[in-house]
Amino acid sequence: MTWKLTKTEIDNQNLLLDESLLSLGNGYLGVRGNFEEGYNSGFSSIRGTYINAFHDETEISYGEKLHAFPDIQQKILNVIDAQTINIYLDDEHFSLFDGEVLHLERNLHMDAGYSERIVHWKSARGKEVKIHFKRVISFVTKELFAIEVKIVPLNNIQQVKIVSVVDGNVSNFVDPNDPRVASGHATRLRISEIRKEENFSIVKNITFATKLEVACVTSSMIDIDDYEYASNITESSVEETYLYKGNEPIQFTKFNVYTDTLRHGNAVVDEALSIQEQLKEISFEDLLIKQKEYLDKFWSIADVKIGGDTSLQEGIRFNLYQLLQSVGKDSVSNIAAKGLSGEGYEGHYFWDTEIYIFPVFVMTNPELAKNLLIQRYSILDSARARAKEMGHKKGALFPWRTITGPESSAFFPAGTAQYHISADIAYSYIQYYLVTKDDSFLMDYMAELLFETARLWIDTGHMKDGQFRIDSVTGPDEYTCIVNNNYYTNVLAKNNLLWAAKAYNLLKEKDNKVLGELSDRLQLTELEVIEWVSAGEKMYLPYDERYKINAQDDSFLQKDRWDFENTPKEKFPLLLNYHPLTLYRYQVCKQADTVLAHFLLEDEQDLETMNSSYNYYEQITTHDSSLSSCIFSVMASKLGDNAKAYDYFGKTARLDLDNTHGNTKDGLHMANMGGTWIAIVYGFAGLRVKENGLFLSPSLPELWDSLEFNLQYQNRTINIQMERSTVTYSLVEGESLTISHKGEMIELESGKLLKMAL
Repeated sequence: MTWKLTKTEIDNQNLLLDESLLSLGNGYLGVRGNFEEGYNSGFSSIRGTYINAFHDETEISYGEKLHAFPDIQQKILNVIDAQTINIYLDDEHFSLFDGEVLHLERNLHMDAGYSERIVHWKSARGKEVKIHFKRVISFVTKELFAIEVKIVPLNNIQQVKIVSVVDGNVSNFVDPNDPRVASGHATRLRISEIRKEENFSIVKNITFATKLEVACVTSSMIDIDDYEYASNITESSVEETYLYKGNEPIQFTKFNVYTDTLRHGNAVVDEALSIQEQLKEISFEDLLIKQKEYLDKFWSIADVKIGGDTSLQEGIRFNLYQLLQSVGKDSVSNIAAKGLSGEGYEGHYFWDTEIYIFPVFVMTNPELAKNLLIQRYSILDSARARAKEMGHKKGALFPWRTITGPESSAFFPAGTAQYHISADIAYSYIQYYLVTKDDSFLMDYMAELLFETARLWIDTGHMKDGQFRIDSVTGPDEYTCIVNNNYYTNVLAKNNLLWAAKAYNLLKEKDNKVLGELSDRLQLTELEVIEWVSAGEKMYLPYDERYKINAQDDSFLQKDRWDFENTPKEKFPLLLNYHPLTLYRYQVCKQADTVLAHFLLEDEQDLETMNSSYNYYEQITTHDSSLSSCIFSVMASKLGDNAKAYDYFGKTARLDLDNTHGNTKDGLHMANMGGTWIAIVYGFAGLRVKENGLFLSPSLPELWDSLEFNLQYQNRTINIQMERSTVTYSLVEGESLTISHKGEMIELESGKLLKMAL
């Protein structure tokens, strides 16, 4: 599970490699470094990223900020750069832009959780050296980012100088011409403290408005005794210099500990020093051992094994590894659209989490999935406030783009108007409950969130001609905005409403006291629950008799079709080349909308309708969004078109590895990475999680020899192995279970293999 990329391959692909491709293990500290900069001095460009800051620089408090500016822009920030290590050989600076690179390789060890760069280099004056960089961001100690550098002088070298830097002067990338990238101020942090204390370099930054702090405390060590040491503090950095007069191999290690206000309180420096104290007896090799143990456990469940296609095998493992690195591992953070790998979309959380990423974790690591849901619950009050701000008397409207709760979408027709995010979050809560049957979660989080989101739909929609309708919203397709009765929104809202009533009745059955206390706190009456059921059962779901399809919304089919035949390739993606109003006037979809709804809630329509809808919308969907192809792959599998399913899947699996969308420099496409897994497990294996159990309908792609993966379901681990003519089910752990295989109910028992025809 080692992924390699040579210099030639990087140059040929013009791929800006994010250092988070290398190793990232926490929920708030990321590293980003583009290849051109990093190429200069080993790893000179990595910067950490720290979630939570605001564009506005007004000097007021966090609480005042949220009250005074409810729509204030939040952003993930680049923070203190602790990775820079400059190397000098007899005063010649090691740089891959100078001299001659005799050998270069970069490896990502996805099974061991570290990255390495191995360089054999000759300077302009003929000094030759081998340098081996290893770096790890710990999955176990999430605050720790460690570097090991081994320097082996080969000839003509009399002394080696290492200059280790911790730099607090960092900024963010901005691009006012691309709506997917931030615009505005590049500098959003100021240095509030910089000093040396015994063996530690200390830098602390603070955000302008919210006064959130992040600290980096660094310790370093060299494995030789005969060296000269000096330190220097500048206005923005702490520099440590190690000078060795000789030509023996040197090993240099650097432990960087990051702490922040949200997780560690106000004493961020003291907390970082305390963690450093705990690490003082830990070697770099010890870190790697712990990292490997963590990943062994992860891969034992999450790994997907594809027989017969090494390229796609590499793609799915790379995607799973990136998801693990980027997902929040506490209830403070969620997962950004670009993970922690770049600055696209400013680090905001979208519906991507619930619909594309959450399924991976709920079926392989339910505890991580639960953390994502609890993080959403933690901003429920902000969602309530947002609903009131939007004119609703009751309910919770979750923000389209956010980090800590306030809406950060700058363009409301394609942002705030996507009310479906509240139903998406409710959908993920329901899926978690079906997978885990976690009654304590139902009582502590789920019921309240479903009640409040159900209230939103009652206050948003209205009854007309005996049907419940929802007007003036935007569905997933951002090329069609502010419409009445978007099918996706309505059917997800229906699910939300009916499940809110089910949650109410479940609480009444399981713990009526808890229900009473919650009802009192929310001032909830049974009349509201009856109203939820009525609205859900009478939900209007647009259907067109001519085409036998679910119309995307009330007006979509009235519009003229986009002229795809005469649209030049260079005009895609359309959002970068046409005014939104132009797009809104045509039948053209950025991504799956109605087709996605058919995947999520397939029992709402018959197979003929889903098939007709698929064929219709496929013709007018650009897939300008990376969230699209995976869904078309899943539904092609559902409808029996295996060739088309495989074709769409191929566009997802290596999207970032091959930079097929041309914007990997802005960060990885995390939803697509989750979508790749979905296309395999929900597509080729036909998985569905429903109220009455687990359903699978496997179909192996023709070009594959086999497919193997695991599922976590209701305290059980199930292994599925698909081959040419058979599929083998094995209950690895847990009590016996009845599941559906292609419509046939079968019983899985621990220790027994059950083979079924494919």
